[in-house]
Amino acid sequence: MTKPLIIGGGSWGTTFAQVIADADHDCLIWARDKKIVDEINQNHTNNSYHSNIQLPKRITATGDIEQALASASHVFLTIPSQSLRPALRAWKGFFNPDVQLISLIKGLELETDMRMSEVIQGELPVPDSQITVISGPNLAAEIIQRQPTATTVACTDIRNAEEISHYFASEYFRPFWGSDVIGTEIAGATKNVIAIANGIAVGLGLGENTQSSVITRGLAEMTRLGLAMGAQIETFLGLAGIGDLIATSQSPLSRNRTFGQLLGEGMNVAQAQNAVQRTVEGSKSASPLVDLARRLNIEIPISEQIAKVVKEEVKPATAISSLLSQALTKEH
Repeated sequence: MTKPLIIGGGSWGTTFAQVIADADHDCLIWARDKKIVDEINQNHTNNSYHSNIQLPKRITATGDIEQALASASHVFLTIPSQSLRPALRAWKGFFNPDVQLISLIKGLELETDMRMSEVIQGELPVPDSQITVISGPNLAAEIIQRQPTATTVACTDIRNAEEISHYFASEYFRPFWGSDVIGTEIAGATKNVIAIANGIAVGLGLGENTQSSVITRGLAEMTRLGLAMGAQIETFLGLAGIGDLIATSQSPLSRNRTFGQLLGEGMNVAQAQNAVQRTVEGSKSASPLVDLARRLNIEIPISEQIAKVVKEEVKPATAISSLLSQALTKEH
């Protein structure tokens, strides 16, 4: 019997498994950590990521990736962006040829500057019509509490995007579908970088005017870059764009915003990463975004400064100050 498979037993993977279970599907989680596998199967919990949350009994877990992929109709990818290519390369012989591949990963690959859908298609012999991406204001700690939210589901085959949206829609999780894969992925990667910048502003003690300015100009950056790559402007005005940007930049639940805040408060990059403990995608995506922008002759000054901060080439306070010292220009 085929069933949906979540690859990744972390915070987001566990949360999305609950979404799928609440949409009336049995769901399997693949996790590398045997302790997490055993805890999900025996106690229906994953306290490493969501303490005091009882998971639906329709969720089970395994550490056997070959067996898991053999019975998977839909594979939802929730692992860190830099882990995706080596994982797919190791597992490519296990995928069913007609499997639906759904990326919930919000980042770009270092070295290649590729979006996650490009990485998937580069490693697996599947058409782009079988690759869907999901992005939106989806803070896992809220969704696991079944707080209402919405998200963007994008596939080059819009009929497939619609079908997958119906597949996991629930009372509290509302998908809206479209075909702009490029825009959805660029928005998802860029908003994490802008959230770090906004967190730095918070850590420096700067107020709402500064934060609103960072978020708004961040939206301008992601829109400029996305349009130059062939995206649709509506995507950046929707859930994957401004919606996710606000949530990730403003919420204390956001690991990217928290990482930036710790930098603004005086921690170095290693200390801030250790304090957050989980993957900070924006710290990995900043440099690839800058590379893409330079190739397209697009200005993304906030992302450029965050790339320098992450490399510890400039201090966080200096990065914020430099944004205000740029030449005056027309807003649009």
